[in-house]
Amino acid sequence: MEKSIEIRWHGRGGQGAKTAALLLADVAFNTGMYVQGFPEYGPERMGAPITAYNRIGDKPIRVHSNIYNPDFVVVVDETLLHSVDVTKGLSKDGAIVINTSQDKKEIIPLLKGYEGRVYTIDAHKVSMETLGKYFPNSPMLAAIVKVADIMDKDVFLSEMEASYKHKFAKKPEVIEGNMNALKMAFEEVK
Repeated sequence: MEKSIEIRWHGRGGQGAKTAALLLADVAFNTGMYVQGFPEYGPERMGAPITAYNRIGDKPIRVHSNIYNPDFVVVVDETLLHSVDVTKGLSKDGAIVINTSQDKKEIIPLLKGYEGRVYTIDAHKVSMETLGKYFPNSPMLAAIVKVADIMDKDVFLSEMEASYKHKFAKKPEVIEGNMNALKMAFEEVK
């Protein structure tokens, strides 16, 4: 990575956007990068809109605030496109990654004139095929790592496997499904 990047995550409480931002920070830190991963707290409850953030770079990060002009935005729940200005401040040199089964052409009109790159991934399909349940955070995490070119795919997968082994030490049966979700997401993001 040549410079620091800033990522803003939009999701709903319970979908794992905060967890994905924290996992990304953890994995990037383990590869020697400087990181921040944090949620914006308010009256969060299951299903309510939430925001989380990442800063990742090769130099110490001295800024400690929310991210107002992100390089990348991750939208974990496409219904937020109707109620939240997810492209606010988003650099046209960056990109937005949206969890949707819709074609990109159907999504673009909802992005308030955003002129940058738009990527989509059907995280519902990926998680159902690999996990048997709807957990969109792992596919969305892999999608942003690919789109933002945060790190090499093999390094990312190796670090995520180590992280999952630690996180799911008492539930090792979920590791394989999550790893498969990450791998499939790398192929599915468009």
